[in-house]
Amino acid sequence: MERIKDAVSGAQSKEPENDIWHVYMVRCSDGTLYTGITNNLEKRIEAHNSDKDGARYTRSRRPVKLVYAEQAGSRSAAAKLEYRLKKLPRSKKKEFWEDRGQGVGEERVNDSELCNQP
Repeated sequence: MERIKDAVSGAQSKEPENDIWHVYMVRCSDGTLYTGITNNLEKRIEAHNSDKDGARYTRSRRPVKLVYAEQAGSRSAAAKLEYRLKKLPRSKKKEFWEDRGQGVGEERVNDSELCNQP
């Protein structure tokens, strides 16, 4: 694994930087949804399901299942889309999945619809 030196702290990270950002949504074991961004989708989902990592929200709601993932052009674009997704009510998110059938598996939110939200 390539090691990269952090310019600020001088510490070395174990993995190279990844400029490809994703917005993702997982369904928790209690049926709630969690939305986030990451530059390593597979690792982030594993973290959500691990005993010591993942978001505080998902720690007590394991296991989580990926229901939506969308590649974003930059971290900024991913954060903006995440914000739009988080503003939508659950019913609207579910409507996207059912009407469009474009999810991970069959449950993907249509990004173009989200971008048109105020």
